[in-house]
Amino acid sequence: MIEVEALRKSFQSVIALDGIDFVARDGEVTGLIGPNGAGKTTALRIIYTVMQANSGSVRVDGFDTVQDRLNVQQRIGVLPDGRGLYPRLTAREHIRYYGRLHGMVGKALEDRINHLCQVLGMDDFIDRRAKGFSKGQTRKVTLARALVHEPHNLLLDEPTNGLDIASSRAVHTLVRDIREQGRCVLFCSHIMSEVASICDRIIIISNGAIAANGTVQDLMRMSGQDNLEDVFLSLTGSTFSSGMEQGA
Repeated sequence: MIEVEALRKSFQSVIALDGIDFVARDGEVTGLIGPNGAGKTTALRIIYTVMQANSGSVRVDGFDTVQDRLNVQQRIGVLPDGRGLYPRLTAREHIRYYGRLHGMVGKALEDRINHLCQVLGMDDFIDRRAKGFSKGQTRKVTLARALVHEPHNLLLDEPTNGLDIASSRAVHTLVRDIREQGRCVLFCSHIMSEVASICDRIIIISNGAIAANGTVQDLMRMSGQDNLEDVFLSLTGSTFSSGMEQGA
């Protein structure tokens, strides 16, 4: 479980987060959505310990992200907004390296890599060096890195960006399986149909503050709209799609 309380972050005169509160529960997929520049990525970076807030707190499974950073890192898997890979390492070597960072070795690690390779459809490039990978191939490797140690809490920033329909569906199935195992998923996407279909609860963030929080049905009742895209535009005061993509 991820608990965010009174989280504030500013960059000189720019307020990125203005005291946000939310909870991402075990056994649920929690969507975190908002316009570009709303503060989503800043919130995620604070949660996965690469950035510190000015004030407020974040707890992951009860561990504070500042005071218990190593314990938090052991309990999270992160697919960040950046997708950097070492060009001279193969896909398998990337995943193996991250597994070893989390204490995995031997047959258990290799079996896990093979399982992720099969689930994510990486057979044709798993032993190729990363230099020249397509956007979709890179996304699959970074997703496998986040999943290799089977973390209890998973933070996914645009996990299907660059993937084809079949690969996107495989990711959705994987996320649902993780939810059914009682784990926690924090899911960010600009694809509203994807968010509506996969998320149990949705947090809308706008201008560094929480604009709304609830199930899709809750948000529709709150806004008087009958689809999530219109809900989003209504509750954030947006007059255009802010980069929102149509369809999954």
